Parts: sequence; C-alpha cells; structure tokens
Amino acid sequence: MPGDDGRPVPPPAVVELPEARPLPPQVAALRDLVHRRLIDELDQQRLASLPSEEARRAVCDAAAQVLASSANIGEWRQQILDEIADEVLGFGPLEPLLRDDTISEVMVNGPEDIWIERGGRLSRSGARFRDRAHVMHVIERIVAPLGRHVDEGSPMVDARLPDGSRVNIVVPPAAPDGPKITLRKFARRRLTHVDLERIGTLTPEATTFLRASVEAGLNVLVSGGTGTGKTTLLNVLSSFIGHHERVVTIEDPVELQLQQPHVVCLEARPPGLEGTRQITQRDLVRNALRMRPDRVIVGEVRGAEAFDMLQAMNTGHDGSISTVHANTPRDAVSRVENMVLMAGYDLPDHAVREQIASAIQLIVQISRLPDGSRRITHVTEVAGIEGQTLLLQDLFLLEIDGRDEAGNLRTRFRPTGLQPQFKERFERAGVAFPAEILRRTDWGEP
Repeated sequence: MPGDDGRPVPPPAVVELPEARPLPPQVAALRDLVHRRLIDELDQQRLASLPSEEARRAVCDAAAQVLASSANIGEWRQQILDEIADEVLGFGPLEPLLRDDTISEVMVNGPEDIWIERGGRLSRSGARFRDRAHVMHVIERIVAPLGRHVDEGSPMVDARLPDGSRVNIVVPPAAPDGPKITLRKFARRRLTHVDLERIGTLTPEATTFLRASVEAGLNVLVSGGTGTGKTTLLNVLSSFIGHHERVVTIEDPVELQLQQPHVVCLEARPPGLEGTRQITQRDLVRNALRMRPDRVIVGEVRGAEAFDMLQAMNTGHDGSISTVHANTPRDAVSRVENMVLMAGYDLPDHAVREQIASAIQLIVQISRLPDGSRRITHVTEVAGIEGQTLLLQDLFLLEIDGRDEAGNLRTRFRPTGLQPQFKERFERAGVAFPAEILRRTDWGEP
C-alpha cells in the first residue's frame, strides 16, 4: 500500500521473542551470586557511557569469566548471561518483554504474577521476579534516573521512560499486597493511516473524510476508553496538518510523534516532593495561546484545561485536536461539560453546552472490541444545541455482523448518508468537501 509520499509502506515487523524457561534453584542461586559479584566489580559509570550493545557485551564477558570454573551449567549458560546483563543494565525480568515488539503493555501484579497485552488480548507471562524486594529494586532502577521517588509517603508515580514508554508504579500502603508496575510501551514505528486501514481500524473512505476535515480546520475530539488507541489515532489525524503550520502540543506525558517541521512540544510536570513546581496542562494551554499557534493539540483533556481549550477553539484557533476518555460520543461531550465546570467558573449548564456546540465540530469514537481489535465506531458531528440538549449526528457508524471462523468479529464501517452542517467550513478553507463519500451507504459490502 502506498504511504503519504506515494511509496509502499511495509507492515511493521513482528518479532515475538520466546520466554526463557525458569532456571533450576541451584542455577538461579549461581546467577544471583555472579550478579552480586559483578555489581561490586564493574565500573557502572563506564558501562553507562558505552553504547547499549557494547555495554551488554562487556557485562556478558565479565560474567562468562566468573562462570568459567562452574560445571554442569552448559544448557543454561547463555540464559544466565542474558539474565545477568538484564539485571545489571536494565529492568531485570521485564527486559525480554520490553524487547518483544508484539507486546504493547506489561503489567506486574506480583513477583510471580506478570501479564502482557499482545494483539489486544491479555495473557500471563512466564517472566518472574525473585520476590517483592526484587520488584522494588527494579522500581528504583526505573524511577531514579528520572529524578522521581517512590516510598510510603509518595506511593504512586506516573513517569515516562527515555524511549517514550509510560510507566505507572504503586507501592504499599496504596498497594497493600505489594508493589505494582504498569508499563505501556512506546511504539518504535509511527503508524500511518495506511497501517490503520490495513488492520481494519480505518477505511479508505473514512480516511478521505477525516483528512479533509483536518485540512479544513475542524476542531476534532477523539474519544475512547483506556488502551483503545486514542493517541495512535491522534498521531494519524495530526499527520494531515499542513507542513506550513505552527503546531503547539500539550501533553502529560509526551507521546505524540508529529512529523511537521514547525512543532512546539509542551509537557506538564507533577509537583515535587515539597508539593511545589507543578506545571499543569491548564497552565500550558493558556501559555500556548501566547505562542502564535496555528493549531493547538492537547494530548488528553482530563480536567479544568477543558475550559481553556474550548475558549481557544472559539477564539480563532481552528483545527485543534484533543482526546478524552469516554465510551460514546454522547459520553464524550458530557465529560467535557463536567471538566469545564471543574474550572471553577460559575457558568450555567446551558452556557457550557453552547460553548461545546460552537467549539467542537467532530467526535471520532474509537473502541476495543471483544475480540481485541481496535475499531473506529463513530464519526459524529456536534450539530448544535436545541433547548438544553446538544445535538449529535452520526456520519459514519460501525456495524458488527457476527464472527468469522477464527472467532474474529465481522465489521463494516459505513457512512449513514447524512450530510453535516459544517460543509461551508470546507469551502471557506478551500478544501474539496467529500460529499460523495458521505452519500454512499454501501461501502464495505461483501
């Protein structure tokens, strides 16, 4: 399939790494002994200065020298070296899971209770920690380089790893039965609309309509639950923004991978140990409006910044895009309404709904279906307000028609045949309105 530049885009490589077998107790004890010895002997500062491959080779060579006199470990030798290198240089038992590109999320519920998400489905991993102390040791390795701290007084941490992955950590007393780690991996390859069409999240017709909508400067809200692919879809929609425009992004934490040449990235910061130095998304939205943006992209609206985002959309900053946690388009506008009220202004409900109706033109709903697939289920117009009710009009809808022989859902994403009220926005922006796509109701027929 062709990409944005007309050249073929290869599908992402599938690299599923086999999980190692648990070491016998005597061999595991030897591994731990060698690991403790190397911690004392190796120059950690020198290792940190080396490229990752070279550092791993240096650790494996040092461990091999220590193991040279050990007998009866032939079949376990390479696994011992790999696990020692993972402990010295990385996050121990989590490292093989982080290297597996088919795994999107890693969840540690306990030392021997580790789960992974692969292809939208959860399964238990064979990876193991020795005990709770081992989990806490890895947690310290995660947070220390980030300048973060976790203990009984501050038992919850949200952070971003150097590769962009997101990690959430909870320790006692907030997690009374032991420390928890939830790690959402950062995609090494930015997915394009071609990829989403290939896996069925989008259709070419929906892509054409959404591209035109972004180019015409419609304000778009991407709605979805946790892990549905909102950020991936936001990345795709953002790729339709012209390269001549200045884009300011606001995130907590940074996840977007915009390719335009003129992008300004702003990131919120949690309060420090003293409860000071916090930078909120609301602070950043307000500041972004002073930076001469053509577009403002808020990675996820979570609170009072929704009020400032609506103000920006209503004061000439067309083409803004954001995401919100919600399960339906109707839930999405309700969530935005509630978050605006969190801003502390004494506004009547009707005034807030009028702001939403004039600020947001399009809601794109994405969901994770029971078979693990992620699909756009609605493309919905915010068509105005009547009395106390926001009017929503579905332009595209997902239809589900049973399951195939493999147990996967059969779906069709098709236009409803309705025409939106914002058509004149396309003409003002000089963008061809794809009316024919919306009129067709038989896309995807078998």
